[in-house]
Amino acid sequence: MNDFQSRVRAVVAGLRPGEVATYGEVAEEAGYAGAARAVGRVLATSDGLPWWRVVTTTGRLVPGHEREHARRLLAEGISVAAGRVRPRGGNRQPR
Repeated sequence: MNDFQSRVRAVVAGLRPGEVATYGEVAEEAGYAGAARAVGRVLATSDGLPWWRVVTTTGRLVPGHEREHARRLLAEGISVAAGRVRPRGGNRQPR
């Protein structure tokens, strides 16, 4: 595992239930601003991370996995409508 992967894993592992971050926010917090797509690749190949707490900059859920993504977010109290996270106070929201 390289430095980027380790940092991304640490940021995502630190997301609390009910907290949502964008791929770009994760990349930035990991110290790799602009590496949002690479964050997606790390999540796709890593087990044990709360991947469902990460969405696109527009709040869109993971294509092809929307149903499971929405189920997990709803279980944590995050509103989802039309395949996107709906803003709510108290948690990070996609910009």
